[in-house]
Amino acid sequence: MPAMGRFFDGETGQRLHVDLYIDPVAETLRLEHSDLPMGSQYWPLWAIRALSENAREDQLVLSLKADTSLDSALIVTARLTVDDPDLTFRLLKLCPNLQRRDIAPGAIRKVAIWSTGAVSALLLMIFVILPAMANTLATFIPIEREVAWGRTVVNQMERFLGDGSVGRLACDNTEGLSALSEMTDRLTERAALQYDLNVTVFDHKMVNAFAAPGGQIVLMRGLIDTADSPDEVAAVLAHEIGHVESRDVTRNALRTAGSAGLLSLLLGDFAGGGAAVVVAEWTLNASYSREAEAQADQFALNMLDASGTDATGMAEFFDKIGELDRSGLDLPTYLASHPETKTRADAARVFAEAQGLTAPILSQREWEALRGICS
Repeated sequence: MPAMGRFFDGETGQRLHVDLYIDPVAETLRLEHSDLPMGSQYWPLWAIRALSENAREDQLVLSLKADTSLDSALIVTARLTVDDPDLTFRLLKLCPNLQRRDIAPGAIRKVAIWSTGAVSALLLMIFVILPAMANTLATFIPIEREVAWGRTVVNQMERFLGDGSVGRLACDNTEGLSALSEMTDRLTERAALQYDLNVTVFDHKMVNAFAAPGGQIVLMRGLIDTADSPDEVAAVLAHEIGHVESRDVTRNALRTAGSAGLLSLLLGDFAGGGAAVVVAEWTLNASYSREAEAQADQFALNMLDASGTDATGMAEFFDKIGELDRSGLDLPTYLASHPETKTRADAARVFAEAQGLTAPILSQREWEALRGICS
């Protein structure tokens, strides 16, 4: 007894109840009906494909692999629905490619080409277009948005360095804050800055300082403890102000955060935090180009000179960093990667020799207060 199936030719919409026979010798499935051309069709078992997305669990919907296939014609349009359990079992056993998903000739090559193109476009965006956009947008982003983003970055930094909370690392000794304000005011009193600076000290042993977008500057207690004079701390602070004023921080933050950073600043979405987290991680180990460092050094020297502060403090701090680096201390990238500290120290000494009358940026009492800002 033949099994029964429902045949659709895929062209006329006509449905035929066909008789089905498997010929294991010829390896074919024969469809018989008086309305079929010459009364029958022969489906090679190797060419039969199951269309599982169109079938119930108790049936098979079958079609044939096309003899020649284009992307849109891997399978011929005819369909055969089989409900007979015995025939279903035999087809599952005898059809070697029943569950195969055919791939058009050249499809893998096309996918490879498109994938390569997509990766190339992504790399172009990351390493060419995005940096160019960052450089341009850094000069057009409203400062108030930059400031808001910078505060979010500093908060994330405090979470990384502390116990996950905000507000516990910021040093708040009243006399120390007054000394820090005095140092900042003296450095900036003759400078026309585009930012209102927000300078903070974190109670952390790291010998480091960093700037975040929007005029946010953080000094670490470890840096103040390492310095032998307030002029050394002032030199580091002036250097960071140089990065802020040239918007090195914002440009690098945009490159680091990528499109998320651009959207955060352009749309004002600072609460999302994704870009801020990425930038905060980068800021901990910030490393600028040699050109940016040289410009920040020169900015700092000019600021020290304008405030009547001896630039020798800058040279002495660079000397300390060189000694710490040579001693094998695990310095942050921010300091360890600063190029040629001896050369920069020598340049600061040459600059200091040409200065006029100078005075310590803080009195001894104020310096002691600054050193105790975290107590």
